[in-house]
Order: sequence, then structure tokens, then C-alpha cells
Amino acid sequence: METLPRKPHQTEPRTGRARLNTEYLRYFVAVAEELHFGRAAARLSMAQQPLSRQIRRLEEEVGVKLFERTTRRVALTPAGGVFLEETRKTLDALDRAVEEARRAERGEVGTLRVGYTTTALYGALPEVVRSFRGRFPGVRLELAEMGSAEIEEAILAGGLQAAVLYGPVGGTGVESLVLRDEPMVAVLPEGHPLAGRDAVALRELAGEPFVFCPRRRGPGLYDQIVGFCREAGFSPNVAQEAAQEHTVVGLVASGVGVALGFECMGKMGNPGVVFRPLADAGMSVELCLLWRTDDPSPALRAFVALARGASVTA
Repeated sequence: METLPRKPHQTEPRTGRARLNTEYLRYFVAVAEELHFGRAAARLSMAQQPLSRQIRRLEEEVGVKLFERTTRRVALTPAGGVFLEETRKTLDALDRAVEEARRAERGEVGTLRVGYTTTALYGALPEVVRSFRGRFPGVRLELAEMGSAEIEEAILAGGLQAAVLYGPVGGTGVESLVLRDEPMVAVLPEGHPLAGRDAVALRELAGEPFVFCPRRRGPGLYDQIVGFCREAGFSPNVAQEAAQEHTVVGLVASGVGVALGFECMGKMGNPGVVFRPLADAGMSVELCLLWRTDDPSPALRAFVALARGASVTA
């Protein structure tokens, strides 16, 4: 059978996946919108002849004729009209993908898992979280309340990416940032003989029954508070333990004993209990941000940078 010669500019039908690049697609959109090679070339800051060659290569790659060309006009073919609509969608999607990747690199999208101890809610945590949400609304913050020991284990295991907690923190594989130096206070029942004082010397609590959180909840903080007592000349008589600091305060209000807490705990507003500053110098605990050293998360880097620059002070 005799094969008919191809008409000028007729493309061979193709099957399979076309090998296109975004440069070809943007050239095509410019010509399709201008319907004039000279104006399209000027818009693209290139010469007309190379642009014409690129469009022919695109047609060859796609396997269909995209433009009808005469000496007087350029028009889209039906196939070209469909290709224009889809190409615009493709380029828009590509632009969005590039922007989302850049936002992810800047830490503006993704998920960040942050742990905290109960008392951090009355310290700097709300301020840091509020600032981060305002600055990075595209990042989903997953917050988890835990004890100090659980937090450090979770960070090392990858279950948490950062945490806000009181007490000595740190060690191999983690970094920390001091957010605030929080003064210690005496937590007293409302009717306690020392409740009317402006300040209390820690040694004045030597004979009192104490309410403590268990050491397993935060060994570093527990040991630091016991160390303060020993510096004041006594070992605390722990009459009752409670898992959470707000429970400690409630038990103090019930007359079970006294406790040592943080200045920020006065924000709890518990009836039947008073918070009095310690007259002793140096009785304070650091509120820290903790994170794993090798975590590559851009959202984590952004969280740490914001906390570092927040100038959170007592």
C-alpha cells in the first residue's frame, strides 16, 4: 500500500509518556495567550525564532498539533485548547508544590509534637505556644502533658520533638534553652501561722509535713528541691505524695501539709492556700525548652528560634 506524504507541520501521533519540561510549557502558555509569536517572544525576553523551534519540539513531543499557523494569524487547535487548560493547572500545581516545599523548609508547615509538665502551663508555655501559632499557623502543634522523666524518655525515643519543663534537664543527645528562672515559693494552708508573712525563710518549714510529687515523675527537680531544704539545714518530712502539682496544692489547702512550688503556681487561684516568696537567696528553678540534638525538623528549628528570641523573663 502506498504511504501518503505528511502535510507540512503535521505531527506523528505518539503513545506513551511525553518527556516535557516546564520551560516548554511556559513557552506554550505565552504563545497561546498572545496568539502571536513576536509578542510572546518579547514577553519571554527571547528571540522569535528559538521560540518557534521550541513550540515545534513541544508539538513533536506531545504528538499533536497545538497551533494553526498562517502568515497572518496564529490560533489554537482544539487539541491546543485542551492542552492549554491542563497546562495551566499543571503549572499552578507545580508552583504550589514549590511554595509548599519552601514553606516546609522554613518550618511553616508540618506537625510538631511538644510535651509539657503541668506547671509549665502557668509559666512560659502559653506565651511560646501562642506566639508560635500566630507566626506559623500552618504547623499543627500536638501538645502532650507528661512528667519530666517521661518527657526526656519520649524526646530521646522520638515520640516528642520538644518539651517545656522545670528543673535540671539535658544530657547526651538533647539540647536545652532556659526560658525563665522561676523563684521558688512556700505553699501554705490559708490558716498557717506563716501565711500572713510577706516572705518565709525555708528553715522555718523544717518541722512541717511536706506534700511532694513522687521522685519518679522528675528525679532532677525532686533532688534539687530536696537539696534546697538541706542547704537550709533539714531534710523534708514527706508526709504525702501526689502525681500532679495542682493536686499538691489541693492537698495543702486541705491541711495535709505544706509544699514548695513555683511563683507561677499562684495563677492557679486555689482557695484555701497562699503562696509566699522564700526569703532565701538563690532559691529558683529553671524553666527550660528541651529538644533532641539530631532532630532535622524545620518546624522544630522555627519553634526553638522563636522561643530563643521571645525574651521570656520572670
